Amino acid sequence: MQTILGSGGAIGTPLAKALRTYTADIRLVSRNPEKVNETDECVAADLLDPAALEKAIRGSDVVYVTVGFPYSYSVWKKNWPPFVDEVLRLCETEGCKLVFFDNVYMYDSNHLDGMTEETPIRPPSKKGEVRAQIARSIMEKVEQGRLQALIARSADFYGPSIQNTSLLTETVFKPLSEGKTANWMADDSMPHSFTYTSDAARATALLGNSEEAYGQVWHLPTAGHPPTGKEWVQAIAGELRTKPKYRVVSKTMMRILGWFMPVMRESVEMMYQYNRPYVFDSSKFERTFGQAPTSYADGIREIVQADYV
Repeated sequence: MQTILGSGGAIGTPLAKALRTYTADIRLVSRNPEKVNETDECVAADLLDPAALEKAIRGSDVVYVTVGFPYSYSVWKKNWPPFVDEVLRLCETEGCKLVFFDNVYMYDSNHLDGMTEETPIRPPSKKGEVRAQIARSIMEKVEQGRLQALIARSADFYGPSIQNTSLLTETVFKPLSEGKTANWMADDSMPHSFTYTSDAARATALLGNSEEAYGQVWHLPTAGHPPTGKEWVQAIAGELRTKPKYRVVSKTMMRILGWFMPVMRESVEMMYQYNRPYVFDSSKFERTFGQAPTSYADGIREIVQADYV
């Protein structure tokens, strides 16, 4: 049995599809899970309830954590550490492997131009401190020989049908599709990597079913040579057949927009990722498994065809 904690989200849904390559025994766990594959087992659970979490994990061979708690520092600080601690305890007790889907918030802000699995861990934000804490908890269990686990790390992501969970969707795809002005944070001359959700899901499924992948951190396949902010807007507008209208948003403007778009308010402390090159290197994964990422042009085209045509 391979279990997804946090099914139904931007990564959980395509991950369920990708796991079908390896097994027909897939358990989807969330508050209101819905089948992705005909043979899926759905378990409704509050993942912050230890008893419900234990029931969800029991009998699993591999547990994938793709949970998306609300994008709020106060929520993350309250929920993430105890949730991960309980998952670690249960996976150790049950003898199941753990695959943790992660982001890059813990990386040193001075080392974002060419991020690898060896990039220094010095979180420059409060959300990053939370992510560093839980990643450290996972790898400590691995180093102690108490758990088989791996961390699958993604850059900011983009993909089809992921409303409210992708900054690129909310600030560029959606407004341009409505004939409105897009927003780009801090500096539109800086390159910015995005991981395509379908690539991330396929790679996470592959990692979870590869014995040699455990005990390591992996960057999920992400296209190289990322566009600048201006080029992202131009490419998306071109595919939408609309004008590339956009504004560069300062911290002050972000706070104002945050009154109407919560994701913008919570992204103020993350603006350092947009005022310098943000380039994600997935060459370790690509060399090891030979799985190439979707090009940015193809990713944009697929999103527009899926969501805006």
